[in-house]
Amino acid sequence: MLSYHTFRNTDPPVLTAIWRSRSGQPGLTESVSADLFEQLIFAKLYFDYDGLIVAREDGRPVGFAHAAFGPNAAEDLLTTELGVTCMSLVRPDAAEADVASGLLQRCEEYLLGRGAKVLYGGGIRPLNPFYLGLYGGSELPGVLDSDEVARAAFLSHGYREIDHTLILRRDLYDFQAVIDRRQMQIRRQMIAEVTMDCPSRTWWEACTLGEFELIRFELIPRGGGPAVASATFRDMEPAGTVGMTRASGLIELSVDESLRHRGLAVFLLSEAFRHFIRQGITLVETEVMQSNTPALGVYRKLGFRQIGQGSVFRKK
Repeated sequence: MLSYHTFRNTDPPVLTAIWRSRSGQPGLTESVSADLFEQLIFAKLYFDYDGLIVAREDGRPVGFAHAAFGPNAAEDLLTTELGVTCMSLVRPDAAEADVASGLLQRCEEYLLGRGAKVLYGGGIRPLNPFYLGLYGGSELPGVLDSDEVARAAFLSHGYREIDHTLILRRDLYDFQAVIDRRQMQIRRQMIAEVTMDCPSRTWWEACTLGEFELIRFELIPRGGGPAVASATFRDMEPAGTVGMTRASGLIELSVDESLRHRGLAVFLLSEAFRHFIRQGITLVETEVMQSNTPALGVYRKLGFRQIGQGSVFRKK
């Protein structure tokens, strides 16, 4: 018989055991622990016990789901207008569909009870309150296509797919910068400046990225003036942890609107990759919306390949 309860202080080992039961599922971090959950989830100021639901079958923990909220437009405080079920995970030896459905129903009740007007399935910036560094890649991808149980639960509860995310990867071991007339001209006119461990720019960015080291590259005219392009990366491992592969995640790329389509993004990212190679970083990942054709063109020119795909779900 299935039963459900909200988060208890004794639940961290339970959640990690459920997570590890899905070992090998694409997009799930393998080396999870109760301490890592504490660092990336429970320690956040806005963590609400009532938003994390645990499912038990005849007393045995078989799944959990987590509902939460995102920031206002200024990203300086939490708002409950938009709610998101940002994680749903069920043991493979349980009644997956039934457990996932029951968890989602209770997440919806929590979100609506707190005032949510629109419900989302799968975390994606800025509705990314939890699980960065645990699920997906450089950013939260919504719901991964490989996450079949969660996808089926959202679809059966009336959610619809409103967009798709692509997860891209570039191995740096064979990287060579693009060399052509345009790139050589940019090199004569611009210089790439690097800011290590750059500060967060909003309260929400501090909340969601505070556990990761950030590095920002800016393209500055040699004659002086403001940056015309910037790229921000995060260390793919939370502070204080060590992974098997040194990797960096591109989380933001912007070019002055009046200077787009001139090769600046390709040049800036090439400079960033050259810097990473010198630092011993061997891998770069990024995420892009499928509809963002210009960004996809840049990434393909730089040799990124697709390794995964996700969907953003919404229900009004």
